[in-house]
Amino acid sequence: MNEIVSDSVFFGVAISIAAYWIGEKVREKWKLPIFNPLLIAMLIVIAVLFLCDIDYETYHQGAQYITFLLTPATICLAVPLYRQIEVLKKNVAAIVISILCGCIAHVLIVLGIAVLFGVEDILILSILPKSVTTPIAIGISEEIGGIQAVTVVGVCTAGILGSVVGPTIFKWCKVTEPVAQGLGMGAPSHAIGTSKALEMGEIQGAMSSLAIVVTGILTVIIVPIVTEMYF
Repeated sequence: MNEIVSDSVFFGVAISIAAYWIGEKVREKWKLPIFNPLLIAMLIVIAVLFLCDIDYETYHQGAQYITFLLTPATICLAVPLYRQIEVLKKNVAAIVISILCGCIAHVLIVLGIAVLFGVEDILILSILPKSVTTPIAIGISEEIGGIQAVTVVGVCTAGILGSVVGPTIFKWCKVTEPVAQGLGMGAPSHAIGTSKALEMGEIQGAMSSLAIVVTGILTVIIVPIVTEMYF
């Protein structure tokens, strides 16, 4: 099967798009947070690769063309931010301080859990960049000596988990301020969380887009410093 698939350059693209389309249809029918299209798509792709005995490298030959779209897609998130520039100006201090606190808390929590469960150093290094968008996370992981594949899994897990449970946490904690909701989605759950924030409202989407950028910049600074001190 690997030989047949490797002859088709766009197999990875086709199966990825088809799986996501199925995920969208499932979400339309059952409007529950757990039915995240990306989560469903991942499960479908994994099932297809496993059942058809196709290795990841063969699948990635075609799927990599979708990866190329990550950067321009992230840049497009600046559009809602531009539309809500006045909201940004009024909340600059609160936004920067909250995101900074979130980045520091993220690093400390990861290190704390890793030490508690005796996780190997290389896995800790791989997980530390998980709350930023994929291109930045891969760059950080490579710089500090992590395993990029593990980093990507961490990024996807953080994004999907945040988009699924985020709205419920807001409801339980009675967080109704759009700026706070947007930052709460974007800072830990990057682009995947932002897609959910955009569904919640334009202000939420704009603030979540901003959180991606600021979190990425702060993480690039904080993580290497922490790893230099800890490892």
